[in-house]
Amino acid sequence: MSQLHYRNCNLCEAMCGLEIKLENGQITSIAGDKNDPFSRGHICPKAVALKDIYEDPNRLKTPMKRTPQGWQAISWPEAMDAVVEGIQSIQQKYGNNAVALYQGNPSIHNLGTTMNSPAFAKSLRSKNLYSATSTDQLPHHYASWQLFGHPLLIPIPDIDHTQFMLIIGGNPIASNGSMMTVPDVAHRLKAIQKRGGKVVVIDPRYTETAEIADVHHFIKPNADVLLLLAMIQVLFAEQKVNLKQLADFTDGVAEVQEACAAYTPEHVATATGIPAEAIRQLALDFAAAESAVCYGRVGVSTQVYGGLCQWLINVLNILTGNLDRVGGALFTKPAVDFIARGKYEQRFARWHSRVRGLPEALGELPVAALAEEMLTPGEGQIRALITSCGNPVLSTPNGTQLEKALAGLDFMVSIDIYVNETSRHAHIILPPATGLEVPHYDLTFHVLAVRNTAKYSPALFEKSPDARHDYEIYQELAHRLSGNPEPFQAEPPEEKLNLGLMFGPYGLSLEQLIANPHGLDLGPLEPCLPQRLFIPGKRIPLAPADLVKDLQRVEALLNDIQAVTDFPFLLIGRRHLRDNNSWMHNAERLMRGRNRCTLQMHPQDAAQLHLQDHQVVKVSSRVGEIELPLEVSTSIMPGVVSMPHGYGHARQGVQLDVAKQYAGASINDLTDEYVLDELTGNSAFSGAKVRVTSH
Repeated sequence: MSQLHYRNCNLCEAMCGLEIKLENGQITSIAGDKNDPFSRGHICPKAVALKDIYEDPNRLKTPMKRTPQGWQAISWPEAMDAVVEGIQSIQQKYGNNAVALYQGNPSIHNLGTTMNSPAFAKSLRSKNLYSATSTDQLPHHYASWQLFGHPLLIPIPDIDHTQFMLIIGGNPIASNGSMMTVPDVAHRLKAIQKRGGKVVVIDPRYTETAEIADVHHFIKPNADVLLLLAMIQVLFAEQKVNLKQLADFTDGVAEVQEACAAYTPEHVATATGIPAEAIRQLALDFAAAESAVCYGRVGVSTQVYGGLCQWLINVLNILTGNLDRVGGALFTKPAVDFIARGKYEQRFARWHSRVRGLPEALGELPVAALAEEMLTPGEGQIRALITSCGNPVLSTPNGTQLEKALAGLDFMVSIDIYVNETSRHAHIILPPATGLEVPHYDLTFHVLAVRNTAKYSPALFEKSPDARHDYEIYQELAHRLSGNPEPFQAEPPEEKLNLGLMFGPYGLSLEQLIANPHGLDLGPLEPCLPQRLFIPGKRIPLAPADLVKDLQRVEALLNDIQAVTDFPFLLIGRRHLRDNNSWMHNAERLMRGRNRCTLQMHPQDAAQLHLQDHQVVKVSSRVGEIELPLEVSTSIMPGVVSMPHGYGHARQGVQLDVAKQYAGASINDLTDEYVLDELTGNSAFSGAKVRVTSH
């Protein structure tokens, strides 16, 4: 019997619509849904991984208990009892903060986890909460909170209407967009050029996106803040500042002018690696465009000046009148608008980590502090950890130190479908039903989309009777840990989703979405300011005191952007279309072909070090060393080296048969937990100082 199933792919942020064909209950093909109004038939190679994950023989389907003899399958009642008893025992003995929670990036890709993990986190009554946010997009949230009053009120590039798109430290061709949900991004970028517009990329690497851009400028890692300051200085010096409709509710323009005055293009040219005249022309072209938008992503967020960069990107868009304007940066009006019920409040630095005093953000501590909070004795030391669909050994700084910390815990639980580099240390693993077995609605990514849409995806397959959904796991744990005496009864997420739709701006219902399996197009992004602002008085404070003060750190860049040290190279990450962090590496079809885990180096640097293409090299930093093949390439600027994120699967105890064949090395065995954005606490992966030698 043949069957067609339509759903959104939830493996990355793009929300591509899929058409899945089944024959007698077996998947025979996964293709793009041509009737999806948002993705328009586009998919990337990762989509096939939905089938691969569902059928993966390494995927856990029952709870597992680690014993001296190895992993042992146990029942759900036994597993849940063990988890609750373990958590309560630790907290009774050492206090609530002795139990920590880490939530990985996949959390927001799953409806049940997104809706139910917050209540579980609250039930722990611990300040030791961590997530992938502080290894990724935290500077975006900080800048939005400071400028617009809410950390999730993030401006989205109006890519479908802009005439000038400036991309700094982002590679949407490989990432399918990030903090900018945008399927079919290649065609959307090319459409800018077809309508007479321009695409400019600023990056230390000649990326896949740079290949289709009109202009690409190499820039030294960490120097993006200087480029942005210089561009803003040019706007003032050349009298190109024009806030247009924003002038009526924007304060602090004079303060920004004063703060940027010293950063002329000539002053920053050497430190950025971009000629002064090119910087000046870029600023003038941006200001002269009929519409323009600056978009900065991982390369500018995960560096020591991440908060400043995201602030200045917004400032650039505002000073040219390109915020809240068609063709500029706009805010979404999602069908489930959980932002609308928010309020302006203090959300940062309300408390600090025990050992290093790092600031809290959005209720979480920086993950750079996680290992030291486990390893440092004393009151408040973390004795137990729960990880939720995350792999911090590969995705947080100094993974080797974190491994050491995990091995010394009194108790550990992983909510995960694999025995991976992190969960192998757990005492209990709770595997939820996953992917095609669960219904889906992209609560978060509709808030970040370049167009207002809504789409619900029912489950394709029924979970097995003895499996548990993620919402069942989180709800039961929260119920029991909160001491609720009532009998536990799980509540599927659809009821709350339906309420969110009904009370949203379009008054939709789940029934309507089910009747429209390809999704609903709710229209383009539209201007909404100042009404959408959360700042008291509905005004934009363009020069927040904490951000202006943080500019003091930038002076160091002008004098010592890359001083000669024992670690003369600056390491940056890179992404491949068939990768998504460490998620996809157990899918054989995605891993075939040329080795992607290589160290890219410019030919000039390779020649000076007498290194040859393809030879194995040793890369060292303050925290560790790894070995991997060298890839000599002109796509990377001199003085910079690059390797991908998410590899390093050769660790003992990992049960990922395919991933171990393509093990590679982990970039986070080199990144330093002591190098971060001081303002936000975000990890600074980009620009890590390393040394490269022959094997």
